[in-house]
Amino acid sequence: MKLETSKGVERIGHTALRVKDLKRSKSFYLNLGMKLIWDDEDWCYLEAGISKDGLALLGPNYKAAGPHIAFHFEDKKEVEKIHKDLKNSGIKVGCIHDHRDGTASFYMQDTEGNWLEMLYVPQGGIQSNI
Repeated sequence: MKLETSKGVERIGHTALRVKDLKRSKSFYLNLGMKLIWDDEDWCYLEAGISKDGLALLGPNYKAAGPHIAFHFEDKKEVEKIHKDLKNSGIKVGCIHDHRDGTASFYMQDTEGNWLEMLYVPQGGIQSNI
């Protein structure tokens, strides 16, 4: 299925992993040189290098989403178009919702059951709470 009104995916922006020990995992990735962008009691978000490739670590108590791959978009209208096109083509998609870090997204599954997130990221990047 080709989405006719969409420009298409431009960037794989982050991967989200489920972790058993958030503090230990966060320390591991920080020691690899990643930068902590968002830190919360049940999840955190790190970025690597100038490309800002992201990694979300989801602690055991994090319930908003599970492991997934996120495609990042700089235009919120593009995410809204993709959402509409997928829904109109019969693909089950979640609602678009705004996040506290300035982003907005929806979740869906690919044809093999893998979870994907279509995420709008403002031009300045994901806001930090650090």
